[in-house]
Amino acid sequence: MKRLLLIVIILIGFIHVNAQEYTPSAPNLKQRAWFSDAGFGLFIHWGPFSIPGSGEWVMNDRKLTVHNYTNLKDFFNPVDFDAAAYVSMAKNAGMKYITLITRHHDGFSMWDTKYSDFNIMNSPYKKDIVKLFADECHKQGIQLYLYYSLLDWRRDDYPRETGRTGQFSGRTGKSDYASYLQFMKNQLTELLTNYGEIGGIWFDGHWDQTPPEGATNRTSRLDWKYDEIYSLIHKLQPQCMIGNNHHLTPFPGEDFQMFERDLPGENSSGLSFQKASDKLPLETCETISNSWGYNLSDTSYKSDKKLVGMLVKAASLGANLLLNIGPMPSGKIQPEFQNRLAGVGAWLKVYGESIYGTKAGFIKPQAWGSVSQKDNKIYIHILDSKNASVLFDQVPFKKISKAYLLKDKTPVKYSLKNGSADITTGFTNNEIDNVIVLEVSK
Repeated sequence: MKRLLLIVIILIGFIHVNAQEYTPSAPNLKQRAWFSDAGFGLFIHWGPFSIPGSGEWVMNDRKLTVHNYTNLKDFFNPVDFDAAAYVSMAKNAGMKYITLITRHHDGFSMWDTKYSDFNIMNSPYKKDIVKLFADECHKQGIQLYLYYSLLDWRRDDYPRETGRTGQFSGRTGKSDYASYLQFMKNQLTELLTNYGEIGGIWFDGHWDQTPPEGATNRTSRLDWKYDEIYSLIHKLQPQCMIGNNHHLTPFPGEDFQMFERDLPGENSSGLSFQKASDKLPLETCETISNSWGYNLSDTSYKSDKKLVGMLVKAASLGANLLLNIGPMPSGKIQPEFQNRLAGVGAWLKVYGESIYGTKAGFIKPQAWGSVSQKDNKIYIHILDSKNASVLFDQVPFKKISKAYLLKDKTPVKYSLKNGSADITTGFTNNEIDNVIVLEVSK
């Protein structure tokens, strides 16, 4: 009997280990490489939650019931939406991919789904937003990634009893995760079957079932069955990357790691306590204002200089910047967002070489700026040029053959002695970022 029990335990352990094993396919590795080189993407938070003008958490924050919140569906009619204009704007901003909200925590599906009546086809608009985006992204050569919420503030079968949010929605039915899991599988199958090639799935909401960020133990109270969800995605589209905004070390089956409102390795927002992976592509997501979804009262728009600084520092840490906009309910994009994206795009037309296809610099970001690198070129980003020079100790190269400004090839003075490099800065121009190129050899 003891021997039989031991065999059963061993088999269970074997099955568990194998369920957690994940070897990325060749198409997936190729997509990861593309993503690592992309550098810059557009995040779009948009849906019926845009109508009240209080951000995407309005249902939870105002303690709205399912019955009352569902009425927003009948008001969501984005007649000013133009997929071609959105994608062109992203392209002109130097962005290589778009991550679109397909279903946020409020449960509204932005596509023609068979598995929920709370969707765009039952709004006055009656057009499949995901299809419009997918068709235009494929046409213009922009990769499409899809955000999908793991939690739902409306559905009875979502395990709200153990969740941290959505407790005032008026739901009384008993949850059933098996039912909810099948619902998610059905919707993900639609998204990965009907809209052409998808670059990745961006999950969010895991944290609803864990203790708060920073807690000693953040184990989920719910077994999400990620092995089933992730294997389905990789089966449907092998190249499709999976990321999960759980604010934890990446789980088996995930293909990139994201940091919310933080650079990898930093934790100014109190969300990113996890260490940056040295194996997976990295991404940091941030807002242009202080809000993700449309917010009437938020006018704290980051400057072009601030946004370029975020992009540069992300690249210097080997990460992409996913920069968010929250369009108006009508589908119009605020002029403030358009202007800032155009500003970053203009900068990238000159300095894109120092962002695209680069890897993390040999030092972390400093008060004066940061470093990115590619092949035999080191890009020194001087974001604060008040210092007359910048000194690097123990540089990973033995010779500097050239040093010049990326913008116009103007030579820059330098010295290299005993493994330390001294680069003359102290620029008096009005450049957001004076990028110095060092051509080096090891």
